[in-house]
Amino acid sequence: MREEPLSPVTVIVPHYGDPGPAVALVESLKGQKDPGIMQLVVVDDCSPAPFPDTDGVTVVRRTVNGGFGSAVNSGAAAAEHPLLLILNSDLEIGPTFISDLLSAAAPWQPAVASPQVLGHNGAPQWVGRHFPTVRHQVTEWLTPLARWRHLRLLHDMVGHDTRCRDGAVVPVNWVMGAAMLVPTSEFRAVGGFDEGFFMNSEEVDLQRRLRERGVPSVFLGTVSVTHEGGGSSDSTRRRQWLVDSRKLYAEKWGSPRTLQASLAAATMVNLAVNMMRRLAGTPVKPLEVARTELELLRGRQPKRPNVDEALL
Repeated sequence: MREEPLSPVTVIVPHYGDPGPAVALVESLKGQKDPGIMQLVVVDDCSPAPFPDTDGVTVVRRTVNGGFGSAVNSGAAAAEHPLLLILNSDLEIGPTFISDLLSAAAPWQPAVASPQVLGHNGAPQWVGRHFPTVRHQVTEWLTPLARWRHLRLLHDMVGHDTRCRDGAVVPVNWVMGAAMLVPTSEFRAVGGFDEGFFMNSEEVDLQRRLRERGVPSVFLGTVSVTHEGGGSSDSTRRRQWLVDSRKLYAEKWGSPRTLQASLAAATMVNLAVNMMRRLAGTPVKPLEVARTELELLRGRQPKRPNVDEALL
């Protein structure tokens, strides 16, 4: 039995695209067992398929599609409670998720907290991570390394905090933003998400700014959610957003020229390996892949989406 009442929480669900997953998530939230005081906010980010007006839900309708961070900021402006719980619209949650998460996070507050996130195949995603470095991103960019993506060493090399498995509860540099609990006052004190990020890296930037205020991030592996990911956009656009966001992050927290040059050098390594693979009979187009990677670095939309993916 819980000894202390749960802190009231505002749940923010950004929506864009098919409203079906967001509607299902809201129904799951409304059906939670013993959640305490909860405000539900859905932010329609100028979606072509609007989220319907729903009893018991505050629907914030944006007139411009600004991306994840902008949508959450709009929802946070309507928040009435001391905690914000930011949830991707394609999450699937259990009937006691809210109370389980708030109870697990309570001893750490004020802190950013995330549960274990599982794919629909049941595999755990890498929720806790180290702050990005050029080495992490170059390792991801080197597609020949993808064959070893199952090794713990390679996960360490791309910045995953490999302690975050099997029910662990550990402080980390940052947690992914699919399901993220944040103190409302601290979120507002740092100005919320930087809306210069359209998609990706905004949660890393936020947590770095919060860390400077003494607010840690913690992985709560005793609580879990299921997440599909990438449901409202195609893979080519997602990859461009990822690269663009990391370049912006480097401009704020690192060395953008070093990152650009290092990734371009990694593309030359990929090109050399792909040429050898082509000579060995593998149906790969080395020059086309290299051209696409360089276009990504220049911030131009790739013409063809069917390219080898970097290790994620």
